[in-house]
Amino acid sequence: MKKRIVILGAGESGAGAAVLAKKQGFDVFVSDMSKIADRYKLMLDSRQIAWEEGQHTEQKILSADEIIKSPGIPDTAPMVAKAIEKGIHIISEIEFAGRYTTSKMICITGSNGKTTTTSLIYHIFQTAGYDCGLAGNIGHSLALQVAEQPHEYYIIELSSFQLDNMYQFRANIAILLNITPDHLDRYNYEMQNYVDAKMRILQNQTSDDAFIFWNDDPIIKRELEKYDIQAVQYPFSELKEKGSIGYIEAGQYVIEKPEPFNMEQEQLSLTGRHNIYNSLAAGIAGNIAGIRKDVIRRSLSDFPGVEHRLEKAGVVRGVQYVNDSKATNVDACWYALDSMKTRVVLILGGKDKGNDYEPIKPLVREKCSALVFLGADNTKLHQNFDDMGIPVRDTHSMKACVEACYELAQPGETVLLSPCCASFDLFKNMEDRGEQFKQLVREL
Repeated sequence: MKKRIVILGAGESGAGAAVLAKKQGFDVFVSDMSKIADRYKLMLDSRQIAWEEGQHTEQKILSADEIIKSPGIPDTAPMVAKAIEKGIHIISEIEFAGRYTTSKMICITGSNGKTTTTSLIYHIFQTAGYDCGLAGNIGHSLALQVAEQPHEYYIIELSSFQLDNMYQFRANIAILLNITPDHLDRYNYEMQNYVDAKMRILQNQTSDDAFIFWNDDPIIKRELEKYDIQAVQYPFSELKEKGSIGYIEAGQYVIEKPEPFNMEQEQLSLTGRHNIYNSLAAGIAGNIAGIRKDVIRRSLSDFPGVEHRLEKAGVVRGVQYVNDSKATNVDACWYALDSMKTRVVLILGGKDKGNDYEPIKPLVREKCSALVFLGADNTKLHQNFDDMGIPVRDTHSMKACVEACYELAQPGETVLLSPCCASFDLFKNMEDRGEQFKQLVREL
């Protein structure tokens, strides 16, 4: 009898997992509590894969030998809780895809900088002519690529949610950028639970593998003492710290090993302190993969950046508007503010994930001329910022928000959308929030 695989969630990862499961000869069923997008229905129908939307039929799901769960679905969801209680093994799409490929896996995680670093590594590998696919949180489903468009290398952005349900998967090059509070609402408001999820990127690594990490991160430093790391370690830091093999020294971007490499820091296309780390991690990964120095140098110089990450959205009446909608936690906003060279009208708000706003208050005090709150409920923002003596506006739509910014910002200032929060209270997702912002700026 065929082994039965049930897939919960029919977005990019779920639909891709279904295609791979069908190809591998499993009895496959896909279930989504929401409406399934037409393109994914077509993908499933054309391969005779059974699906349902708007409901979870219990007997069809709990008859599974194994469940592949979309990373967006928490373990507390009723059907997932029932499956756990019944002892059904639950895995992520990435874990499933990893069983059916021997390709090299370059995996990137961290609270901030994942998308930029993943995209930059992909840019370096593509420029070098390597056969590579982009997967995980960005790009196309890893499972779908393994099934129908296999590559020699996969550059994979991994969230803590994806790492939660990964067990046998192995990263050939694992990159851990940083760990700061994020998604605590999914981790029982226990920071250690979130930290443990991030550290799973190390599991199953051998002495043939590489582990790249930020040497200045106090949480990473503390956690590494608990692990018996088999992989070759490649620590990086802004300055030449003890043991770091990647750093900035006297205006030079330096990598010591495996192959010595350097270039002028001024030639890096990405600016700001946080991007020094992203560029170091990416350069080390390219170096480990044997990419030529001139290709790494060129790629680090001409990388165009990532949409919704400190993306210039336009200049209106001498005011620069910047879309940093990807800043969905406090630390990301800190780096955005730190990189600003002008006075700032800062847009904050959305679905709070258990945020502690204390770390950004000194920068808000130093750099912000006004704050505009954008959320369904801005109470916590008022409690944190109203007593700072900075003008505050309360808004509940992007239109009202951009209008408030237009009134408040003076020529020479920057309007910065760097919200610290998830977008799901008022927007479909982070991209929708950024697109609406850019569109309304264009209409000013």
